[in-house]
Amino acid sequence: MTTLALGPAWLDPDYLISAFGLLGILAIVFAESGLLIGFFLPGDSLLFTTGLLVADRQYLTQPLWLVCTLVVAAAIAGDQVGYLFGRKAGPALFRRPDSKFFKQENVAKAHDFFEKYGPRSIVLARFVPIVRTFTPIVAGVSRMHYRTFVVYNIIGGIAWGSGVTVLGYFLGQVAFVKNNIEAILVGIVVVSVLPVAIELLKARRSARRAS
Repeated sequence: MTTLALGPAWLDPDYLISAFGLLGILAIVFAESGLLIGFFLPGDSLLFTTGLLVADRQYLTQPLWLVCTLVVAAAIAGDQVGYLFGRKAGPALFRRPDSKFFKQENVAKAHDFFEKYGPRSIVLARFVPIVRTFTPIVAGVSRMHYRTFVVYNIIGGIAWGSGVTVLGYFLGQVAFVKNNIEAILVGIVVVSVLPVAIELLKARRSARRAS
């Protein structure tokens, strides 16, 4: 494995897994899935790297089925906490001032995403960084029917948590992937952030036209 050349070293998936193991993975997945402070944590690249390391039995010696089960459980639990926090915080969340770890624009993006896709946003948001963290909170603020949220949360947690991990597991056994792992991880980060970048560009263009 090589070090991902994006962001600080302590956010590198390989470093995080080597330092904290499976418990660290579960903590990060839980935090990024529904805690306000978790939006900057690696998600897609972390799970992909997890699959790679399970295949190589490097740092992670647990079987794939167990890793996927625990990751899915952490993802679902994180969204549940985010939803309950949103229901409790309510409109106060939208009046909260910006800080180092909280930006109103992130809440606004998640709100627009939720309004656009409805219940499906709980599943789709899993694959969009930042939006992934704030969508369950917005669902709680909007008082989305709890049973409906639970169903979509489970579907999204399984699709994302096990899907990306299994993808990393099988691709990790391909020679080309092993030899170009850093470039592939960078590509995953770029592709996952692309939807957010596109929405930002659209918002800026709309603001310019309005002005």
